[in-house]
Amino acid sequence: VQLQAFGGGLVQAGKSLRLSCAASRSIDSINAMGWYRRAPGKQRELVADITPGGSTTYADSVKVRFTISRDRAENTVYLQMNSLKPEDTAVYYCHAVDYSNVRRYDYWGQGTQVTVSS
Repeated sequence: VQLQAFGGGLVQAGKSLRLSCAASRSIDSINAMGWYRRAPGKQRELVADITPGGSTTYADSVKVRFTISRDRAENTVYLQMNSLKPEDTAVYYCHAVDYSNVRRYDYWGQGTQVTVSS
């Protein structure tokens, strides 16, 4: 699976941004898609993900503020980020996980920088 991420940029605290991640094949055939982020000096963390069945997972730090969604016709997953905080500043990576013959495969898109100024 190839993933191409769009969006990101520089915004003021309290504003919104939307990230997009386009997959090279049907997202219904992918076990889960989502976003990770890595802030300077910190480990990479899961931000949110979504399964083909529509189940979602969010990091506690972004619950309520961020929403992950998908457009199955466009094979695209979105991350709507509202009420952004400076601590949301990070490189955001689109991610997909799939399984074949009990083997796990992880796919990553290019990172996109999100910078939130105070």
